[in-house]
Amino acid sequence: MVDWSLARQVAQLSAGPDEPVRGGPDLAALCAELAEHVASYTGLEASSPIPEPELVGRAEWASINLGSLSELLDPVAARLDQRLSFAGPLAGALRVGAAATVAAEAGLVMGYVSRRVLGQYEVSLLGTERPPRLLFVAPNLRRAVADLEVESTSFHRWICAHELTHVLQFQGVPWLSTHLSGLMRRYLQSVEVRIDRGAAGGLPSLPSPARLVEAFNEGGLAALVATRQQRRVMWRLGTAMAVVEGYSEHVMDALGERLLPDLGALRSALDARRNTRSAPERVLQRLLGLEMKLRQYEEGKAFCDEVARAGGMDTLNLLWASPASLPDRRELEQPSVWLERVGTPAAA
Repeated sequence: MVDWSLARQVAQLSAGPDEPVRGGPDLAALCAELAEHVASYTGLEASSPIPEPELVGRAEWASINLGSLSELLDPVAARLDQRLSFAGPLAGALRVGAAATVAAEAGLVMGYVSRRVLGQYEVSLLGTERPPRLLFVAPNLRRAVADLEVESTSFHRWICAHELTHVLQFQGVPWLSTHLSGLMRRYLQSVEVRIDRGAAGGLPSLPSPARLVEAFNEGGLAALVATRQQRRVMWRLGTAMAVVEGYSEHVMDALGERLLPDLGALRSALDARRNTRSAPERVLQRLLGLEMKLRQYEEGKAFCDEVARAGGMDTLNLLWASPASLPDRRELEQPSVWLERVGTPAAA
């Protein structure tokens, strides 16, 4: 029902003119080097080969992620389409309007996000057979190096460490992808498809594509709540994603202390990039819910840093023992409570 070809056209316009992809860093060499360091520090082992890093443009990144978004929205849209079949003579017009509206919103959101993302381990959260990909957005990397005035090779090594940590999390923790997929499916199954009646006679209601983009790609999930059941699922998923992101933030800084003499400058520059936005950008990110992503980085990293200080990586890796080992919302804010519950590796 959703016109994904239109969404891709809108995303391309929203992403703006793309710069050349070629001529960037040798990511294959950097990832090969950093993969050994990440594996050694974390103790995680990938169950399958690490995907080859790919340099992509903004429009290509948006198109890839719209494909992932379609996995989330299409089943819900199908339920709406079935309900619209009972709308009589308005059914055709409502279908066309809904398809264009959802496509335009999804395209605008993806196009905007494509201008800021640096790298991504792109994996299906619905457990499809689509292989994962390791993506880096070439024009954004170039722009970040120039705007932040940081040393190029150090910055790229640091970003590679972050994304490679995600690779080892999802490929080295057998239950993680399945657990997140299950939470996402539970949410989508709980979505109530309806037609809201108004002056125009009736408008279809779908989950906001902006919020689903945020949920799928950015991890900020608090705004996607309508019922108590959905709220519980979203808090669980949001907390899990905060830990996933915070773990990567912890690893990239821990390795940076060993490998990058300019880590302090890199961290200050990256934090400034995340927090320094124009007034229109702040408004847009608030509307999209992307501010939650920044809080997840901060909360998740604070949790992982505190746990690692208290017990080292062996204790922090108790996170990956089972889904029950993940913190709840209170434990995320108070790592000592989580430590009391899970104990230590020797006691586990």
